[in-house]
Amino acid sequence: MDALKQISNSSLKSEAPVINVGDTVKVHVRISEGDKSRIQIFEGTVIAKKHGGIHETFTVRRVAHGCGIERVFPVHSPAVEKVEVVRSGKVRRAKLYYLRDRVGKAAKVKEAIR
Repeated sequence: MDALKQISNSSLKSEAPVINVGDTVKVHVRISEGDKSRIQIFEGTVIAKKHGGIHETFTVRRVAHGCGIERVFPVHSPAVEKVEVVRSGKVRRAKLYYLRDRVGKAAKVKEAIR
């Protein structure tokens, strides 16, 4: 069991991004196409955080062309270059799955003044 912990601890990022549910974030993801790689930015609202340690993930939701898109990003993945917090949201629950049913202004999250 200790060997497993050692391997997982060596894979952890030294500076993990500090994100909370409700934040609007820009996730810089490394995309590899053949032998070339580029960075693509995915911007949206964090609707969930799960697990912990090496398995920690966060789900980001955005609406593009009237269609809701959700992506799950591992926090400690080498494919995730960096996470920028654009604005922090004021929410009262841990999972914002109710935003899936909302459209337009009703799907907004209030900004937290910090």
